[in-house]
Amino acid sequence: MNLDVQGMLKAIDAIGTTLEAHKDYLTDLDSAIGDADHGINMNRGFTKVREKVSQGTYGDLGAILKDVAMTLMSSVGGASGPLYGTFFMRMSMKLAGLQAADASSLAAAMEEGLKGIVALGKAQLEDKTMVDALSPAVEALKKAAGTGASLTEALEAAVLAAQAGMESTVPLVARKGRASYLGKRSVGHQDPGATSTYLILSTLLMSLKEVA
Repeated sequence: MNLDVQGMLKAIDAIGTTLEAHKDYLTDLDSAIGDADHGINMNRGFTKVREKVSQGTYGDLGAILKDVAMTLMSSVGGASGPLYGTFFMRMSMKLAGLQAADASSLAAAMEEGLKGIVALGKAQLEDKTMVDALSPAVEALKKAAGTGASLTEALEAAVLAAQAGMESTVPLVARKGRASYLGKRSVGHQDPGATSTYLILSTLLMSLKEVA
């Protein structure tokens, strides 16, 4: 079961639903170590994304993700808009012209997206950011794809890795973004960006399973 154009559109709609449902949770996490707006911003961004893609006609995955990226960049405040926008834009470039993605092509696209985030935000592992969830997820996706796993199996591995990465941010001292101003007071709080990354990936998996 690969991820085709209709599957991607359904996944984006599902991600919007998930982020709306977790808006207050993400904002609560952000209120502890950030600007208390991550949930609000992500919900607003994906509400706009859903409106945009529902009106479009798409022949390939890259075109969908380019619209996702442009919409997030223009509608999400704070660091999340540029970071997630860059992630989806880099993915769109890798998936341009493809009508469906298997585990290998999705892994390559997500790895390119991760590189974009790292280049823009300069965050590394254990800086207490979305990279702590996304980086292990990409590695798990690549590893599973390399063994010939199906897209669903590879995404299951990626989601487990993202969850572990998200949870690993709790004891870390933040070294990037607004949370870094708190120093050691950021310890004991889960990073909201890592959390939204996990929610997006887990919803993608859930949506793919529903289509299968």
